[in-house]
Amino acid sequence: MRYAGQAMQTRVLTAIDQVNAAQWDALSDANDPFTEHAFLAALERSACVGPKTGWLPCHVVAEEHGDLIGALPLYLKDNSYGEYIFDWGWAEAAQRVGIPYYPKLVSAVPFTPATGQRLLIANGAGVDANAVTDALVRQVRRLADDQRALSIHWLFLPEGQQRLLVERDYVARVTHQYHFHNADYQSFADLLERFRSPARKAVLRERRRAQQSGLRIERRFGEELTPADWRALYLFYRDTTSRKWGQPYLNRDFFERLRQSFAHRIVSTLAYADDDAPVAGTLNFYKGQHLYGRYWGCVEQREDLHFELCYYQLIELTIERKMTRFEAGAQGPHKIKRGLMPSPIYSAHWLRHPAVAEAVEAFCQSEARALQQELAAFSQHSGPFKRPG
Repeated sequence: MRYAGQAMQTRVLTAIDQVNAAQWDALSDANDPFTEHAFLAALERSACVGPKTGWLPCHVVAEEHGDLIGALPLYLKDNSYGEYIFDWGWAEAAQRVGIPYYPKLVSAVPFTPATGQRLLIANGAGVDANAVTDALVRQVRRLADDQRALSIHWLFLPEGQQRLLVERDYVARVTHQYHFHNADYQSFADLLERFRSPARKAVLRERRRAQQSGLRIERRFGEELTPADWRALYLFYRDTTSRKWGQPYLNRDFFERLRQSFAHRIVSTLAYADDDAPVAGTLNFYKGQHLYGRYWGCVEQREDLHFELCYYQLIELTIERKMTRFEAGAQGPHKIKRGLMPSPIYSAHWLRHPAVAEAVEAFCQSEARALQQELAAFSQHSGPFKRPG
């Protein structure tokens, strides 16, 4: 039997706990930790996501005979905070001409600029993936009508899922981040052998300064992190947000829930003083073939320590574990000289008002052309790498 008949039903969840965790996780991407039930639940149970933060869960699921065969994380929002593919300019332009822009629906992982499947479809012989996709996308549109949402945004998509949504009348947008792609390197030294000499020397100099800082640098997986490590990682996060963003999206309870239910997806790079007190560190996530850098902070500034903990240690781990990709988070052209190259980021958008939709489509096309030229220029220069031939 194919899951395409009248027996398939869709419904909207107002909390991720309204669906069976094992069934949800059976649909999740083999390389994406962030759409797993435990991560989304930690955000909701800690109240980082909810009415007070402007992220109202309204996840969509498709079911057949009691089996979960499709799902997507979805939120109703009245702002654009915490998305990282920002549309503030679109909202301001609409409001200047008297057209309201909010509320909107967003399919993404809150506060997490990482690429991953949004349409989670069962991978079974009896599943008609196209029919399930159609059912989920139609349910999102119905929900937009019910909630009077004025736009729908699918963020940090795989390119293939962007194409599926464009076929269903969404506008494609392409932005970029900086990722490390493992070209079957055998070691960090092997990677550096592919660098041009000045770039290789610069990396070695930065690593040497960090490693001679008088701090002990360690890489610890989630189960190895001590209570003192977890307390420090939260304080590092708060220190960074107070200096850079001004508003911490995540609270101490969220970090505690990660420790309890998600440690198996976590790796941290930490720098310790002589008394074993953590003075700097990162909190990162991994699953399958992908590694994701997320939170960094410190209580002591040391030369090049940021580069060692946030980039070099994690690139080294990617190579050692034969993973294929390391995403180091949003922003940062300074990452290029350290081996993280520009990579396209895909999203898809639907806007209710025809004039806003037309303006957004024109903007996205212009933005894509400019990005294509920029990426072509990066490719010609090869970043820190030796040019082919």
